[in-house]
Amino acid sequence: MEREDWLPSWAELRSGASQGSTVEKNLYRFIVKHSLKQQVIIVLLSVLSFVPYYYYLSMPKAIVNQGIEGKDIEFPVDLFGLGWFRLDHTEYLMVLCIGFLGLVLVQQGFKYAINFFQGVAGERMLRRLRYDLYAQILRFPIPTFRRTSQGEIIPMVIAEVEPIGGFIGESFALPIFQGGMLLVIFTFLLIQNPLMALAAVALYPIQFYFVPRMQAKVRALGRERIKNQRRLSDRIGETVSGIVELHTHDASNRLLAEFTRRLGVSYRIRVEIFQRKFMIKFLNNFIQQLGPFFFYSIGGYLAIKGSLDVGTVVAAVNAHKEMAAPWKELLNHYQTREDVKQKYDQVISQFEPPGMRAPDDQHIEPETPVDLGGEIKLIGVALHDDQGQTVLDNLNLTLPWPARVAVIGSGGDDLLQLLARTNMPSRGKITINGKNIADLPETVTGRRLAYVSSASYIFNATLGENLFFGLRHRPLKPLQRDPQAQQRYEREYREALAAGNSPHDPDADWTDYAAAGAEDQKSILGAAIAALQAASFDEDVFQLGMRGTIDPNTNPELVEKVLSARRAFRDRLADDALADLVESWDPERYNNNATVAENLMFGTARNGIYHEDNLAHDPHILQVLDAVGLRKRFLEIGYDVASTMVELFADLPPDHEFFQQFSFISSDDLPDYKDLLMRAKPDALDHLSAQDKARLMSLPFKLVLARHRLGHFDEAERQAILKARKIFAETLPEDRRDAIAFFDPEHFTVSSSIVDNILFGRISYGQAQAQEKIGRVMADVVEQLKLREPIIAVGFQYEVGIGGARLSAAQRQKLAIARALMKRPDWLMLSEATAPMDPRSHAAVLHSIVEQCKDRGLVWLLQRPVDCEHFDLVLVIENGVVVQSGHYADLCERGGRFKELLAQA
Repeated sequence: MEREDWLPSWAELRSGASQGSTVEKNLYRFIVKHSLKQQVIIVLLSVLSFVPYYYYLSMPKAIVNQGIEGKDIEFPVDLFGLGWFRLDHTEYLMVLCIGFLGLVLVQQGFKYAINFFQGVAGERMLRRLRYDLYAQILRFPIPTFRRTSQGEIIPMVIAEVEPIGGFIGESFALPIFQGGMLLVIFTFLLIQNPLMALAAVALYPIQFYFVPRMQAKVRALGRERIKNQRRLSDRIGETVSGIVELHTHDASNRLLAEFTRRLGVSYRIRVEIFQRKFMIKFLNNFIQQLGPFFFYSIGGYLAIKGSLDVGTVVAAVNAHKEMAAPWKELLNHYQTREDVKQKYDQVISQFEPPGMRAPDDQHIEPETPVDLGGEIKLIGVALHDDQGQTVLDNLNLTLPWPARVAVIGSGGDDLLQLLARTNMPSRGKITINGKNIADLPETVTGRRLAYVSSASYIFNATLGENLFFGLRHRPLKPLQRDPQAQQRYEREYREALAAGNSPHDPDADWTDYAAAGAEDQKSILGAAIAALQAASFDEDVFQLGMRGTIDPNTNPELVEKVLSARRAFRDRLADDALADLVESWDPERYNNNATVAENLMFGTARNGIYHEDNLAHDPHILQVLDAVGLRKRFLEIGYDVASTMVELFADLPPDHEFFQQFSFISSDDLPDYKDLLMRAKPDALDHLSAQDKARLMSLPFKLVLARHRLGHFDEAERQAILKARKIFAETLPEDRRDAIAFFDPEHFTVSSSIVDNILFGRISYGQAQAQEKIGRVMADVVEQLKLREPIIAVGFQYEVGIGGARLSAAQRQKLAIARALMKRPDWLMLSEATAPMDPRSHAAVLHSIVEQCKDRGLVWLLQRPVDCEHFDLVLVIENGVVVQSGHYADLCERGGRFKELLAQA
């Protein structure tokens, strides 16, 4: 069954899902609105459980009086009055005991069902609440994030609403269930003996009066603790974000002192909470134990006087013991309810900042496509900041279509944000192509307008996912699943709908190929490369792709092309001028430009098992060295290498070039090796500890003979390494077959990068400009075989890190610009978007985008006035007002503020 056969459309789902709704301000309205059916089921189960519970309380009396003492009963007993099921005294006692056990099972079964449904209802509502809060965040006005940090928002969505979910499941059922149990117990005691019934509940009013009031102070302290925890989270978040500045300015001690003070506040609050909390517990427990005192004393007295039988006393004591749990649950529920209500109100109030977008703004799909390819008009537009200060004042502008508009001066970024509708004006109206953008949903403005700031955010995903981010608005093509996976997805889908979550499949194909001018996943590559070229980012992505890897199972065609490139590259190396620049991998020869480890394994390590730093500890490697008689020699070479390095580097600064040449030993490790050498004796290396031996033996594995030239590994020893190579491959344990990707001239090396697969060897050390020459040859081969585009596609799989941390600032901006260009917006707003780039890249991007936007709208806030000469219209903004506008040449001749800025630059 295909998904579209059973999934309703989003238009059909909108009325039932919470995507287009706001969060209820009242907790109980929220509960009733979204879980009434579940609450009714739980309440009915609770009420039904009262009948077997009453008989469960009565059974001990029957067991003692009739089953044990035989009071008021004659044996044998005709159990059903039919004359065919008669029981003697012992048999009757066993039947009563089995009946008691059956009632226990029934009662516990009810409790299990009630608790299960409460848990499911609570968790589903918690899921809905978190989803609704996250949806609220997506509709926050941009200025909200300037005064509200992640450290405040995240704990509210994740941690602080957690107790609300637990409470929702029991909000109606628990007081009914526990209150009903109390009523059943009290009724049972009243029937047995009114005096004992009154004694059982005599002190409850006192508890009900004092405990909630004491608990109110605990709740107030709890709220104070939560606020302090938010501040702690905020401080930790700022520390992580500003870690570079922290180290740069040696601010760690000050931050530690501030953090200590905040921890002290948290400690004081917690101690006071403990003091009051355990006092409440003490009072509760003491009052609960007064009940048995009254039962034993009053009931015992009445039993002695013959006014009460022993079975009734036992049943009463047992019933009172049962009474403690529901009473305690009711008290806790009352306390929890007040706490949760306040917490709910507090969270909801934080998630409704003024100026928030309407719920349907991000979900309404226009019936017909909306074209924003027309002139922009600003009529009396003003913008105020958080403090009420005027940022833009009474702007009346018309930006023609198509036009390339340059903006210079302060307030330009605020203007661009208004035009892109990422912010809304405090007063006035903005129209694009005759349409008031305030009335347009984000499903229009987010697709037809684009804005790139000077510090654009890059998501923690692949480069490709960031590049296509602006094309993924809704699922367009369902994912085809096997029957088992489809059934699992349908269950998840139904549960998502029950929780009011998004009905859309995140694994579907969301990419709007048509918006990028493509037809499918294959043809969109051309559009992506064009956007990368316009942003001067295509070469960066190509290099990332060259350093990337390929899975032969998913991309066999590219693997074959890379192997063809290897052969073509090898043919080019036959040229005498290039022959000595690369030493290729040869199963029968030692590669002097590779490490000893690479020569021994003759492959690249996978899964980290045979990592270069681990080889001296690995039993298999040590066995191979023993087999060729090199283990002792490795220890000796390690000692010699360590001695040479300590002698050479002892008096050198850490940044000396020799540390780069002998990169396998760092300035930080040098003191440790110096201490090791003081313990070691050249003729007694076998007496060293296993750890010291491994430390010395790790050094020879990192030697590159052509580079380090320390006189080790003569011809005989290199031949021994070749012999060890064969033994290593032949004796590789079965469970490690996937740990090494062996070099094979005819096959692709799975764990090696594309560039290493084409090179299939190592660039010779010491050859003049070898790297540059080889790079040019490889680029020619890639171009001839039309491999550039497929390799760029591999670069799309590069993980950019948190906030794009694995990219440079300039690369992040290039990616953001390419991302905006991918959706071919009607109007593109760039706010100093090339600021982090070098002058050459800035000029290239500027010319490329200006050329691309001949038939579209472009508004660019520029840093340098001289760049305005490439634009059709120039706006000069000062103190929130447009002080000059016109063509570049006219402004240069006219004089005024623009000419002053030009002169200052």
